[in-house]
Formats: sequence, structure tokens, C-alpha cells
Amino acid sequence: MSRPLSLGNGNMLVCTDKYAEVRDIYFPYVGLENHIGGHFSHRVGAYADGQLNWFTHSNWRIDSDFQDSALAGETLAQNSALGVKIKLNDSVYNEKNIFLREVTVTNDSDRARTIKVFFNHEFEIYESHRGDTAYFDPIHHAVIHYNGKRVFLVNGVSDHGGFDDYTTGIFKIEGKEGSFKDAEDGLLAKNLIEHGPSDSVLGFYLNLAPHESKTFYYWVAVAESIKEARDLNAYVLEKRPGHLVRSAHDYWHAWVNKYDFNFYGLKKEEISLFKKSLFMIHSHTDRHGSIIASADSGMLQSGRDTYGYVWPRDGAFSMMAFIRTGNGNIAERFFNFCNSIITEDGYFMHKYRADGSLGSSWHPWMRDGKIELPIQEDETALILIALWQYYTHTKDLEFIESVYNTLIKKAADFMVGYRDPKTRLPKASYDLWEEKFGIHTFTAASVYGALVAASKFAKLLGKEKSEHVYSTAAFEIKQAMLTYLYDEQEGIFVKMLNVLDDGTFVYDKTLDMSSIYGVFTFGVLDIDDPRLARAIEQVEARILCKTNISGVVRYENDRYFRSATGVPGNPWIITTLWLAQYYIARAKKESDFEEVKKWIAWTLKYAGPSGMLSEQLDPFTGEQLSATPLAWSHAEYIITVIKYLNRLEELGICLRCNPLYQEN
Repeated sequence: MSRPLSLGNGNMLVCTDKYAEVRDIYFPYVGLENHIGGHFSHRVGAYADGQLNWFTHSNWRIDSDFQDSALAGETLAQNSALGVKIKLNDSVYNEKNIFLREVTVTNDSDRARTIKVFFNHEFEIYESHRGDTAYFDPIHHAVIHYNGKRVFLVNGVSDHGGFDDYTTGIFKIEGKEGSFKDAEDGLLAKNLIEHGPSDSVLGFYLNLAPHESKTFYYWVAVAESIKEARDLNAYVLEKRPGHLVRSAHDYWHAWVNKYDFNFYGLKKEEISLFKKSLFMIHSHTDRHGSIIASADSGMLQSGRDTYGYVWPRDGAFSMMAFIRTGNGNIAERFFNFCNSIITEDGYFMHKYRADGSLGSSWHPWMRDGKIELPIQEDETALILIALWQYYTHTKDLEFIESVYNTLIKKAADFMVGYRDPKTRLPKASYDLWEEKFGIHTFTAASVYGALVAASKFAKLLGKEKSEHVYSTAAFEIKQAMLTYLYDEQEGIFVKMLNVLDDGTFVYDKTLDMSSIYGVFTFGVLDIDDPRLARAIEQVEARILCKTNISGVVRYENDRYFRSATGVPGNPWIITTLWLAQYYIARAKKESDFEEVKKWIAWTLKYAGPSGMLSEQLDPFTGEQLSATPLAWSHAEYIITVIKYLNRLEELGICLRCNPLYQEN
């Protein structure tokens, strides 16, 4: 299930679903631990005229979106049958670990009524129910859920004081569905304490005149001790929750608007998506430097696992987006994280947890009886490419020097040595799509780009020997790519090559968008090279989806999440925007950008109602598939827009389109 709202402050991340239920609370890392688990519910409902409708009831129409230029949500829930309208303004306070909800309830009837609003909480603390406790705290008039060093204090205030009703209970065991059932008669049992799989419900009672609206506040304070949670609760009461809601909104509005981009030729909605994309990447980034691929814990795929891990590749692209938008401080934390996890031999593993420990993997350490590194080498290469972009935008040579030996040189030396002795291409590894083992065009292109970057770093720091070694290796890889990976007859760069023990070459000539993208974006070929133009013609003929949805698939006959025949696969946001980036780089005059604008508009069209970008789309319906939101998709949208603005500057069409523009 997609997550329309993803709100965080670098220490905690809160995600809601289409019913405005809180489905994920990550703490103390963004992406680690999920104390709801994505499969339990924090229900919201209203009771009036003797009936209770949770937001999951069909009577409700629920629309969620981000507030204008702020990392804050706005949900409008309308129930015409019940005669109730509820507006939720959600935010995670930027300074402290507090999830805040400003709740405005409207009596849409012609008579005075008491309307009761209930909040149900099904925590799974530490991602397990063992040892969980929920209790009513009479001293602070709050409900507290805790297990060890994870504490969640739930509270609220209205115009007449705190919440009006409460209960605790158990759920999913002993035949009990949960305490939410206790709310069906409009009254709660006030059970004081429960342990095990414990839940709770809070009730707020509002006396409303005909068509009258009233506002109250609800919050969850997240801490590592009960004392700390109580202190946070006192902080909310002292500062007043309404003030904190407005303060958080103002902070995020200032953050996303700190640079005056012109956005020449783009529509208001496309600009809004750009800002939402920045928020999405920020919300997925931990203050310790890690960034998870997606907070969508409802998207369970291989091994019933989620996308809540740090892939160095996804992180690199996300940081490229941040660097281009003046957020180098966040990128610096990411590179420090990378510096802490790189292996002694100079490569990155498949993926990591947000605390830097090794993540799950499906890559074995042995193939055909031989030991093989279970890596995707492009992940190592992309970190150096992103780091060079960081330097060109920040000129922070001191930081580069601090990580040169431990990160840059270590990775570059590995890539120089990890090459096939016959072809001089990078040795076989898994591809960026994490599926096939071989010598991939995209991987080779990224290693080329990384070694060019490493040689530039070495030159900056006076490392003449290393500069020569890295530039020589880069040249050899480029020549080898043109020799072994370009198919003149078909006019494409192949997906991959495998060299058998007897020296035989085995080619996979599947057309893969990443192969073409890697060649032009990492500088293997000049953008105007006719071989690139011919390859793009093949892309548009063979892997452009020929349905009403359109978009570029990853590669021919892609089966991941594929549910239909008659198409080469599902269109991806990432690969479609790569095609747009090619046309940006080739543009010579303003009319050349029409193709670019088409794909930017396409991306907006298939964003979710709140602007969330998925990994891929159904080729016939446009339905969002796989993880939603996906940080990498949002990163490519940002990169595409910034490259568009930069190219307008280069051509003199729009001067000062991008105040951060860097001349090549």
C-alpha cells in the first residue's frame, strides 16, 4: 500500500496510508525500527447519532496532500451520510520527536450534536509484541505505550481540556480484535493497563452547533525513556501545540524555498512536484547520514522484505539531487556514512540498514563453484561520481581531503584492480537492477566515470601517481567498452557480456535503458555522438511502451511486477526521466525542449494524488506499482528539472534560471 504522506525530521519518520491511518513510525533511525510494522493500524474514526465510522468505512471520502511548500500533510475526510467533516493537518516537529495533528471537526448537519473522534493505536514496539505495555498515566493525563527504551506517549488537548475518554487492551490474540471495537457504542471502558500485544484508544468529545467547526490537537511523543516522553509532553503543553504546528510549517517552507529557482516554462503543479520531491528525499534521510530507498513498508516483495534499506546506488542518486539544489550539508553526512561502511577492500555491499549494519541480500558468495564477490560494482562507482559533484558545487576541499584515503582512494584502487584481465573491463558483478551477473554496460560506464572523478581528486591533492593510474584505467575501460560492448550491427550498447573460462564471449543483447543512459551521463561518449542517437532510436522503437500510458521500460521483456502481455515491461519513472535527460543534453534551441516538457508533464500525471512517485506503473491503467514513494524516482525528477534549468542557462535562453548553476 502506497504512503500518501511521509513526514520526518531525521530522527523519526511517520507515514500515513490512504485512510489517514498512521502505518509507520520509524525511530530512532529513519528506516529502523518500525514500531507499527506497516501491517497494523492507527485508526481514526467519528461517532455521531449512535453510529461509529472508522475512516476505512466506505462512507468516507478522504483526500490527502502536502501543504503548500511544507513537509506537512493536509487530509480532508468527508462523510455525508454521517454529516461530519474532519480536517487533519499533520507534521513531525522539526526540532523534537513529536508527531502532531491539528484536528478540525465540522458538524455538517442542521442541528446541534455531540461528535466524538477516536484514535486507535496498535503498536508493535521493536517490531515485536513481546514485553509491550500500554497504560493510562493519571498524573500527566496521557496514555503511554512502552517497551524498554522505546516509549510512545499519546495525548491531546481541546478547548475544554485533555482527551475525554480512553482505554487500553490487547489485540490479535485470545480471539480479541482490538480495543477499537470498544468504541462502537461511543464509550470506552477506561481499562487502565495491558501488556503483550497491547493497544489503546483515545476519545475527544465535541459539542457542536449546526455547521459549527472546532479544533483540537493530538500528538505522539517518541522517546527512549518515560521521563523523556513526559518532558516532551510538557514541552508541547508549554509551547502550545498550535504554535508547534505553525512553527514546523514555517521551517519547512523556508527550507524548500531558500533558493530562488526560476522554473522557466514549467507549470505550477510541476514546480510543486519538484518541492515535494525534495521533501520526500529529506524525509527518507537520517541525521546520521543514511537514506532508505522507500518508507513504504506495505510493499513486501522478495523474501517478504521491504525497500527500507540503504542502497548506495539509490543514495548516490538522491544526493546528486540534493547537491544540485544546494543541500551539500546533507550530502556530506551521507558521504561520512559511506566512509564508515565501505569494506577494507574498497567496495560496498548490496545494501545496508540505517544504522550501518549489513542489510539482507540475495547475492551468493559463490557461482559455478568459484568464489565471487556478491556486489553490484556500480554502487561503489556511483559514490565517487556523486562525491565529485559535491566538490564541484561546494568546493569543500577540506572534506575531500578528509575522506580521500579512507573512501576515494580505497574505492578507486579496488575498481582499478577489479578488472577482467582479457578485456580490461570491470569484472563481472550483479547489475543495477540486481538480477543478472556479468560485465554490464551500465556498470562499466559508472566505473569509467568514477575513475575519471578519482583522477581529478588525486590531481587536486597532488597525488600524481594515483592520478595517472586512475586516468589510465579509465581510458582503458572506455576503449574496451567501445570494443566489446557496442554492437555496430544493432546500433546499441549491449546489456552485458560474460567471459567463459575458455575465453569465449557470451553476449546478452537485450536493449536496456541503463546501458544507453550510463554511456551518455558518465561521459563515455559525447552527447552528439551518432552512436548515441542511433541507440536512442532503438530505445524509442523497442522499449518505449506503446500504450496510452507510454513511458520507458527498464529493458526488453522485463518481468518484475509485470502483469500484462503485449508490452516489453512496465514503464518506470526513472528510465523515462533518463530519456528526458538525454533530450536536455542534446537541446540546441528552445523548441528542442518540447520533448523534455512532455516527459516532465508525464511524470506529474502519474504521480499520486499527494505527489508521490512510485517505482513503476501499470502499462495499461497507469496504476502505481511497487514501492511508493521511491526516493530514487523523486531524485531523478529533481535532477531532470535542474538539468533542464542548467541547459537553458547554457543556451542563454533563461539567465539566472538556476542560482546554483555551475558552468562546465
